[in-house]
Amino acid sequence: MARVLYIQTSGTDTPERLYAPFVLAMTARAMDMDAEIFFMIKGVTVVKRGEAEKIRIGNFPSLAEIMQQAIAAGVKIYICEQSTQLLGMERGDFIPEGTIVGATTLNDIAIDADAVITF
Repeated sequence: MARVLYIQTSGTDTPERLYAPFVLAMTARAMDMDAEIFFMIKGVTVVKRGEAEKIRIGNFPSLAEIMQQAIAAGVKIYICEQSTQLLGMERGDFIPEGTIVGATTLNDIAIDADAVITF
């Protein structure tokens, strides 16, 4: 089975950049691929509990709705521990579906992925 890794570095300060990894990951799942999103740098702000509910652009559903659809479709969510420390965020600040991991995990996933796309 093909595996796609999406790396989200953009945060809640650039809401127009936040929908793409979720939509593309859901599309990959619909195409019977494994899909994972790794949130790092400012990207960790997207998966902070309560933040996605505040974001809605145009006629799209809220980012929280899109995120939940992606998770329900089987998209895996990873949160960079070093980025959370950099931004002074606590481990309990994030959505429960996300797994907090280190840099080694990102490298392992990227090596195993058939494609890596960064936002």
